[in-house]
Parts: sequence; structure tokens; C-alpha cells
Amino acid sequence: MSIKIRLARAGSKKRPFYRVVAADSRMPRDGRFIEKLGTYNPLLNKEDNNRVNLDLDRIKDWLSKGAQTTDRISRLLENLDVLPKKIRNNPIKAKPKKEAEETSAEEPKAEETPAEEPKAKEAPADEPKAEEAPAKEPKAEEAPAKEPK
Repeated sequence: MSIKIRLARAGSKKRPFYRVVAADSRMPRDGRFIEKLGTYNPLLNKEDNNRVNLDLDRIKDWLSKGAQTTDRISRLLENLDVLPKKIRNNPIKAKPKKEAEETSAEEPKAEETPAEEPKAKEAPADEPKAEEAPAKEPKAEEAPAKEPK
């Protein structure tokens, strides 16, 4: 049996409120838990003291017994200096979204059209050569197929 310290959702639709609980990892997210360790209300401002209420003594006790924390709980505990900060690497975060890439790609093209036109002329010249080579290969394959008949 592995114990997890995790969030259990409460609250109504589109008004989330979470209980921080110690629960068996096999139990449902909002289901049976062993002990309630605090609350988390994401709708409150980050500066509000009621946003995160945790019983740190009980959490430390569960951690000493081998309980694992979920990513969100570990981030909350890192902010409260209960756990050491982990170094996380998310290279996808730095990349712009598709919409932002399209808009940024369209703007330079409009400004630098004369510089890009010669490149565009060179690229189509290369493409027909690539198309001619595969066209010759099927003819060579068809010829031997006709001879054995």
C-alpha cells in the first residue's frame, strides 16, 4: 500500500476547492482518504493567507513514514520551504504557440519579400529533378516484369 499526499477536489462546478489529503494511491481522487491535512483554494489571490492552509507537522510526519507527494503538492511544499526545490526542465514552455509562430512568421515575410524571392526561385528548380528520378525507376521495374510473361 503506497500513501500519497494529494489534492481531493471539492466545491461546485467551475468553483474548485481542494482538500489536501493523505490517501491510498489506489483510491479514487475524491474518494476515501486516511487523513485531511489542509485545504487549497486556487480562486483566492496568491497573496491571500487563506489560499493554502496546511498542517505542516502532520505532512512532515506522513513524509517521514514514506508518503509520496504529487507534483502540485510538492510545489506547494517547496514554496513553504518544507521540501527542497527541484530543478525542472520544460523546454516546450519556451516555444511560442502555433498562433504566435504564424503571426510572427507572416510579419517578416511582408517586410522582406525582395530578399526571399530569389530563394523561392531556387527551390522549385530543385524539385523537378527529384520528381524525374523516381519516374525513371518505375519504368525500369516494369520492363523486366513484361519479359517473363
